[in-house]
Amino acid sequence: MYALEYSEEAKSDIDNIAYWIAEEKGMPKTAFNYMERLSEAIKEMAKHPMAYSIRTSPTAVLEYGLNVRRMNFEKFAVLFVIKDENTIYIHRVIAAKNIT
Repeated sequence: MYALEYSEEAKSDIDNIAYWIAEEKGMPKTAFNYMERLSEAIKEMAKHPMAYSIRTSPTAVLEYGLNVRRMNFEKFAVLFVIKDENTIYIHRVIAAKNIT
């Protein structure tokens, strides 16, 4: 399994998702469970990151580079690159509808 590194933006994205579910929606237990599922999905992705195709849209390439990949998780997209033979770098965790 690859080691995982998160950008500051990705960390903030995850915090904001948890806050929105827990505080704004008033569902703290749901937020906790959602974060657990997201974490497990990312760990599973880290076992076989090459299974996720490289994004070629101009927006994705300009924002995250030539080798950015996308893992869908429910209504969100985890955007990442394989940094080296041991590490995955997660750029963002954003609403899937916001990235092509």
